[in-house]
Amino acid sequence: MRVTFIRFADHEWGYVTIARDDGVVYRMNTGPITGATPHDLVHYTVEDALRIPDGIWGSIAGGVVFRSMHHVSGRRPPHAAERSKELIREHRELLRRAEHIGGLCERAAALPETDLARFAAREPSMPLTAGQLGTAAAALRAAHERWSALAVGETLELQWPRYRSIRTAAGTPAPTGRPERSRSRRGRSTGRPTPSAR
Repeated sequence: MRVTFIRFADHEWGYVTIARDDGVVYRMNTGPITGATPHDLVHYTVEDALRIPDGIWGSIAGGVVFRSMHHVSGRRPPHAAERSKELIREHRELLRRAEHIGGLCERAAALPETDLARFAAREPSMPLTAGQLGTAAAALRAAHERWSALAVGETLELQWPRYRSIRTAAGTPAPTGRPERSRSRRGRSTGRPTPSAR
């Protein structure tokens, strides 16, 4: 699944382009753009770094269509909307957990590396080890550097692996391996979608 984050001008409403492996393309509203790492890029980075198959992005890869997503092109599978609602119901707690993990890792990324173990120990509902927290925090710092380096109109194009989705997770850990590479490219996009909640 190809995910393209676009660097709009500050305070413009932005969106992410999602091209699923089945050929269906969506735009997902992201809210106002700033120099801060976009919320959806935070989740992408954390879930990719920790190889989480059943978070926000694994859900999208597996067929979930959130309210903030709008169909652009490609033929949707039969009963796609009903299946999406069913998947959200089935995985509601995992999606909440992914939101929680993303928030924790974002806070951790703002701390010095020497404070991470103390931060993990203080958190009453910490679902990660100190090592996992460090991995995600480092990935978030790198993502912020990439995002900050983009000029208006440039994009950050990322590839979410086919195997890492809620349809293939089935409660088992995702395969490990070298992280996928990302690349930036110049390309201006037009249109300003209406804000919508996930």
